[in-house]
Amino acid sequence: MSEMPQDHPVVTALRTLMGEIRRGWLVLRTRGPSKLQFWFIALLIGIAAGFAALLFRKGIEALERLAYGTEDTARLHSFVSSLDWYWVIAVPTLGGLVVGLILHRFTPDARARSVADVIEGAALRNGRVERRAGLASAISSMITLGTGGSSGREGPVVHLAGLIASWVSHRINADGITGRDLLGCAVAAAVSASFNAPIAGALFALEVILRHFALHAFAPIVIASVAGTVINRLEFGDVTEFVLPTATALEFYVELPAFLLLGLVCGLVATVMMKAIFFTDTLAEYAQTRSGLPRWLRPTAAGAILGVIAIAFPHIIGVGYETTSAALTGKLLLHEAVVFAILKVAAVAITLGGRMGGGVFSPSLMLGALTGLAFGLIATAAFPEVSGAHTLYALAGMGAVAAAVLGAPISTTLIVFELTGDWQTGLAVMVAVSTSTALASRMVKRSFFLTQLERRGVHLAAGPHAYLLSIQSVESLMRAPDHPRNAAEDECWKLIEDGIYIDAASTLETAMPIYERAGVYFIPVVSLGGEGAAVELRGALFQVDALKAYNRALAAISEEEHS
Repeated sequence: MSEMPQDHPVVTALRTLMGEIRRGWLVLRTRGPSKLQFWFIALLIGIAAGFAALLFRKGIEALERLAYGTEDTARLHSFVSSLDWYWVIAVPTLGGLVVGLILHRFTPDARARSVADVIEGAALRNGRVERRAGLASAISSMITLGTGGSSGREGPVVHLAGLIASWVSHRINADGITGRDLLGCAVAAAVSASFNAPIAGALFALEVILRHFALHAFAPIVIASVAGTVINRLEFGDVTEFVLPTATALEFYVELPAFLLLGLVCGLVATVMMKAIFFTDTLAEYAQTRSGLPRWLRPTAAGAILGVIAIAFPHIIGVGYETTSAALTGKLLLHEAVVFAILKVAAVAITLGGRMGGGVFSPSLMLGALTGLAFGLIATAAFPEVSGAHTLYALAGMGAVAAAVLGAPISTTLIVFELTGDWQTGLAVMVAVSTSTALASRMVKRSFFLTQLERRGVHLAAGPHAYLLSIQSVESLMRAPDHPRNAAEDECWKLIEDGIYIDAASTLETAMPIYERAGVYFIPVVSLGGEGAAVELRGALFQVDALKAYNRALAAISEEEHS
């Protein structure tokens, strides 16, 4: 067959098409996506994040079958109770060893990344998260959950989704707003696919990750969330995560005070769990430092402790949906609910304090269901003539503890409805959630994730007016010595001799208090060498320049949140 001539209409059309594709890709990379293009990208990210969440869940189940030798992973706790004691200890211990080696090799601090890191990426890194450490964290968290670690799968899935969004943002050279929106799309799809909860997935991304409800982000996030849900339902069908035996009933006026009280109890329980995790992490860090234990052995020790506890109480193993379901359906006695709740707090603290990886959402659901059931059994026994079903308290408690831990009352309320399919008890859940979050948010820095960041010196809980100072570098704002309106060199050295100066590597978070304390209108900027090295004058940071930069950042954030 002869070749088609170069001036043939088909060849010309193909050349034109390829040229348009190249120009479109160039525009996408240099100017960012248009609205229609962005929605299409959101759909693709939703599909990718949905498959990532599905594969993560399948990976956990495959590891559970391999490690424990059971085909029915939904009843893992019941199966583990029949195993020999040494096997129950060996599985999480070996799992912890593998996790420790992975995190030691591929992360700088041997810490698994989770939701808090995604929140930090959205606020401070233009919607980007760490890729190398993130992949290592996803693998280690899968191993943790597949070998008996007592944590949840939503944290690793959220960060895994963040990796997908970060890759896309890098490929299209996305700016801060676009990068954050893409991150929200990926997180929404991952949460939706993980829990079959499209409404809650979308609101989780807005409420917890982006921390605003801007209209421009709503449509693409919903598109991605729906895409993630479709992936879940293609695999598991249109079923809820938990199945309640009968519809619950609420004596609206008489019983509402009990749910207010339940919310306060759940707020305290949620605070205890969060404080226990932080205390255990601090204690383990101290013990590790004092003993000289290699950091890769820390998860191993945590796994061994979990294995010992699981010999008598296998309910602490893994995500815990079997026990959560038993609490929601009223199959546990009062003393069982109380004991299991206490042990779950200890197990989650050991797992996360031991740096084994995983999330806190699923554990908080289990702890909330157990707390609510125990409260309901007491309340309905004390006032049987005015009480509804005690399982209703388990449902409300599940939402109340989870909302307090996540600091997300709206999305958590909705996710409880979507996990159970019971929409008749909305008032009870809302009352309990509102009081629990109001109490717990005052006992920690608003949520578990924001408190985690505060402990690392990342101040996001107070809002943009606080954390924007930490992302404005002194070096980028200072006036160099050759600047026509720079401060006189002799004045700078006089202030330096008085101890008034700032390192060029610092941020406005360090600079602003100096203006207030010293009463100056500029601060000399220096480079601090090693011990005995001379101080190098780099320029001066004027207060007016710092305030202008800060005001521009505030205006940009306000514009994004109200667009």
